[in-house]
Amino acid sequence: MWVRFLGRVPPSIPENFAHLLERAGVELTFPTGAVEGFGAAVFEQVDDALLDELRTCASGATVLAVCVGRRPSLAQQWALSRAGAKDVLVWPKLPDADGQIVSRLERWSTVEGLANSAQVRNVLVGRSPRWRSVVRSVVEVAAFSQASVLVIGESGTGKELIARLIHDLDRRRDKGDFVVVDCTTIVSELAGSELFGHERGAFTGATNARDGAFALADGGTLFLDEIGELPLPLQAQLLRAIQEHTYKRVGSNAWQHTDFRLVCATNRDLTTAIAAGQFRADLYYRIAGWLCRTPPLRERQEDIIDLARHFLTQLGPKDLEIDETVREYLLLRDYPGNVRDLRRIVASLHLRHAGSGPITIGDVPEEERPATDMPNASWRDGALEAAIGHALELGASLKEISHAASEMAIKLALEREQGNLRRAATRLGVTDRALQLRRANRQPTD
Repeated sequence: MWVRFLGRVPPSIPENFAHLLERAGVELTFPTGAVEGFGAAVFEQVDDALLDELRTCASGATVLAVCVGRRPSLAQQWALSRAGAKDVLVWPKLPDADGQIVSRLERWSTVEGLANSAQVRNVLVGRSPRWRSVVRSVVEVAAFSQASVLVIGESGTGKELIARLIHDLDRRRDKGDFVVVDCTTIVSELAGSELFGHERGAFTGATNARDGAFALADGGTLFLDEIGELPLPLQAQLLRAIQEHTYKRVGSNAWQHTDFRLVCATNRDLTTAIAAGQFRADLYYRIAGWLCRTPPLRERQEDIIDLARHFLTQLGPKDLEIDETVREYLLLRDYPGNVRDLRRIVASLHLRHAGSGPITIGDVPEEERPATDMPNASWRDGALEAAIGHALELGASLKEISHAASEMAIKLALEREQGNLRRAATRLGVTDRALQLRRANRQPTD
């Protein structure tokens, strides 16, 4: 891990802090330039200059802020968080043990490793900051807890994929099955049997005993999809079973025990439903041990092309690229069905495509083509203006802003081309040589 001392700190702090971690066998580096990975920013006093330094560190790394000395105010601690600190430790003096730092860095490192694993990246596809934040949250709750999870998001945003991944990453030994209950299809008259099972002869047609979802999920994960659609009487039946992990089969007086992890999903705003008397508050607090909000595709547009490529690979066996016109079409199109809608469009492109060349405009089905000219793609939007305005307010020069923009463009191009230098250079409109020189912090001579 790296360590950086910010602002003015007494000479004794750097040496003693290093010894504290080195005694635990932690290998330390003390970089002076840009940082990546995981590290600690150590300081004694919070001020505007320190917050600016922290923002710089946090722009490319996961940072633990450690204040040694006078305790910062609550407002200052929240300011540290907003500046990019993953967590804030306050030490009036250096402790004798390093457990607070090492335990956090180990957890973050494990979460990051899982989030970057093929098991996760092949399921939750995308590299936008908003989406990666969701992925890390999902990985952490799946691997380090048994908390109930409520996934909230519009239709087609990947709620069931997240639920299945939580089950797959669950570290329980002898883990049971992933059991899905679609709450939109439950009929009130048969709800008890569907959820809790029934005994033979419990009602007309019950010729054999049957296990319900709660029994089938014993030792595994129970996924209640679209739980917001359950009528109030069923919510009451569900509450006790979820709270006590006990239930009775229809036609039986014996209590059965079940041990499951609960994951629920809904496209409704349950807090609004509670206020309207349409959803029980006590059930909400029982199912929402951890909230996960899946962003709609319009809020993670940077992921559209990555997702399209992923779907093309799944549809195979062709190794297809997407030409510039179709890329722009996909980026500018609306997706009322979110990722599910994008997958449908990509499947249509794949079906119509012939040959081994890139997917072109002729592969777009006629009914999907825009009726009028699509608006020109513009990246010079309010977000860019706000970022430059913020940099100017902080005193950045034109040279610094230009350099930062170039470095970020190179970083993102390489990420989107999976590290392929030639394709990244083509995307940036420069030669391979120029990009190599840029990466080596040298300027091309021609």
